[in-house]
Amino acid sequence: MQRYDRQTRLDGFGPEKQALLQQASVLVIGAGGLGVPVLQYLTAMGIGKMGIVEHDTVSITNLQRQVLYTTADTGKSKVQLAVKRLQELNPEVKFIIHDTWLTTDNALDIISHYDVVVDCSDNFGTRYLVNDACVIAGKPLVYGAIYKFEGQVSVFNYKGGATYRCIFPEAPEAGEMLNCNEIGVLGVLPGIIGCYQANETVKIITGIGTPLKNQLLTIDTLHNIHHTFNITPVEANLQISQLQKDYNQSVCEVIGVQSLSVQQLQEWLQKDEKLLLVDVREDDEWEICHIPQSVHIPMGHVLQHAASLNADAPVALICHHGMRSRAVGQRLTAMGFKKVYNVEGGIHAWACVIDDQMQTY
Repeated sequence: MQRYDRQTRLDGFGPEKQALLQQASVLVIGAGGLGVPVLQYLTAMGIGKMGIVEHDTVSITNLQRQVLYTTADTGKSKVQLAVKRLQELNPEVKFIIHDTWLTTDNALDIISHYDVVVDCSDNFGTRYLVNDACVIAGKPLVYGAIYKFEGQVSVFNYKGGATYRCIFPEAPEAGEMLNCNEIGVLGVLPGIIGCYQANETVKIITGIGTPLKNQLLTIDTLHNIHHTFNITPVEANLQISQLQKDYNQSVCEVIGVQSLSVQQLQEWLQKDEKLLLVDVREDDEWEICHIPQSVHIPMGHVLQHAASLNADAPVALICHHGMRSRAVGQRLTAMGFKKVYNVEGGIHAWACVIDDQMQTY
């Protein structure tokens, strides 16, 4: 137990919680940007058994964020390299290699052998497949996603809680998404979000703290802003009993929300374009400042008003810095809205670039 001395000293943790970690089994899907920190910290903390699903090889473009690999590893199997180095970190952990892509043919069989599933994939097809398989198998799912400088974390299918489909009911059509290879990502961001995923996993296994059940945590690393908003469980999503025939949608996690600069927004508003500008900030933020042409619908209430909005008309969403509005945009897009725009930089960018008389906070 000397290896785990620093965490077993914690009040409320101790040898009892450490024993729970050592008895637990965790499946990590993906050994890339999110998967690497999840694997490293769960290994170091002493998870008893760890399965890794990965079929990719190391690319030089991975190394800016996937710090488990080196330049000399280019072209080699990620899962084989990961297990070798993780075993060196902690030989007490048992590793199970699943050198394959997750498919409808193998998902239920693989997932059924583990206590907790951590989804570190980067595409819609896998996310919906993992979600549905976890619902069927009754496994809690730890979710993480990244976009440029921002990330999201949640815990799905935990003790009757919401699932991934409760916040993103359906994937958008192919061609409506931005390309993740073109968007880019700040190297440190997957490390931050992956550590949050590892932390949620430990909380689920040991029973400490409050997991993100029925909640989505959003993190804006540029402006150090964290927001948590509630997710309402949808009963039908908790009753999934079989997998779909096809989840083959190898597109990026970033869904069809188009970016809109504050300069473009100003032009649209001046031209009186048929654009609905929805401000999703909270009441106290709205009182501080807002764009006169905007409609105020706080983030937690947007879905309740969605039916009254025209799904075929352009909708622009704005918040403080652009992260909450993007999350709302993702949900509207998944609900069938065709033209959804996120005002990049939010009301703060509007105040800095367009209206220097606007009060900021």
